[in-house]
Amino acid sequence: MNNDAIRERATALFPGAVNSPVRSFRSVGGTPVPLVRGEGAHVYDADGRRYVDYVGAFGPLILGHAYPAVVEAIRRAAGEGTAFGALTPGEVELGQRVVDAAGLERIRFVNSGTEATMTAIRIARAATGRDVVVKFDGCYHGHSDGLLVKAGSGVATMGLSDSAGVPEAIAAKTAVLPYNDARALHAWFESAGATTAAVIVEPVAGNMGLVPPEPAFLTALQELCSASGAVLIADEVITGFRLRYGLSGLLPDAGLVCLGKVIGGGLPVGALGGKAALMDLLAPAGPVYQAGTLSGNPLVMAAGTAALDALADGRAYARLDQLAAHLENAARAAIKRSGAPASIVRAGSLLTLFFRPEPPRDFAEAKESDTAAFARFHRAMLARGVMLPPSQYEVWFVSAAHTEAEIDATARALHEALHEAASGAPS
Repeated sequence: MNNDAIRERATALFPGAVNSPVRSFRSVGGTPVPLVRGEGAHVYDADGRRYVDYVGAFGPLILGHAYPAVVEAIRRAAGEGTAFGALTPGEVELGQRVVDAAGLERIRFVNSGTEATMTAIRIARAATGRDVVVKFDGCYHGHSDGLLVKAGSGVATMGLSDSAGVPEAIAAKTAVLPYNDARALHAWFESAGATTAAVIVEPVAGNMGLVPPEPAFLTALQELCSASGAVLIADEVITGFRLRYGLSGLLPDAGLVCLGKVIGGGLPVGALGGKAALMDLLAPAGPVYQAGTLSGNPLVMAAGTAALDALADGRAYARLDQLAAHLENAARAAIKRSGAPASIVRAGSLLTLFFRPEPPRDFAEAKESDTAAFARFHRAMLARGVMLPPSQYEVWFVSAAHTEAEIDATARALHEALHEAASGAPS
């Protein structure tokens, strides 16, 4: 089947023709690109066209597509059985690697980041006897009911449902504050610290585009949670094992940590971990229920172990930083040459090109970006064989499989596409 045939059949099968909304290309005015193969830094569509890939399955593929050691580990594991519903050695192997690298005492594997954050909040509520959870505007922590909320007006707003089907009573248990605003955080804890069970945060925001944290904000997060008895939950689903081998290091006092993406080697995974005193509240050790038929799946554990073993000596991270810095510099130069009102932000191997002159510090500023210009830019890059995430508010992922030649090719495409996006006409 070619691209058109696949899209036509998908339209009849799936809501919006996709199984995850961001794949729809709706925000950039395009149509989904059906991909049939990946190799290294490239993906191939059903029409046989090749693209340099900066989506990387939205984060897991830090080693690139079809990394040989990961593929072989999956093949071996599949030959021994795809699921058991029982404890397996693979869970112990990957679990040990993660707790050692991340400095955790206990870990539980689940099947997605959504499951990890949902369970972490349940633990926090059980541990504190409180109900309210604080999140930050523009930070995404999965699609569980209590986290699908948005901010209204004012410094701190109790949650309003951001999705149909979420009861107001559930959304109202979530408060939303502006990211990077230490003063708003202090004001919240002065008025409602005694009712706050948890604060959940991305150490580096990656779902409003890439927005790095300010030091005062990180300090306030840790000090205020500690003083009030609230549980600080670090959502490192994107940043864990992406910025370095282990956690980001930005929130060392987090009570619970949520992981995913990289630790699954490209297969579906989530995990939460932390101190034994909190984690042992989980059943069967404690009263907080959580379960999953395929949690700790042997194929996932094998893939994750192979991926982490390839990353453990740290050399890949040095290489990733070098490649991403090359791309950042190329983008900065292209922005200057084109005169486009844009800015580039990087943290390790994560980047976002914002269509606003200065990098944003929170979601309110990120939303000032010219999304129509980004849509033109995305289409222009795709036409030049560069696959970017189809949203102004997603990050680009550089993999260890990228080379200088691919970065250089991307740089040439950037210059032309930025000119096209800024002028509204093909270059």
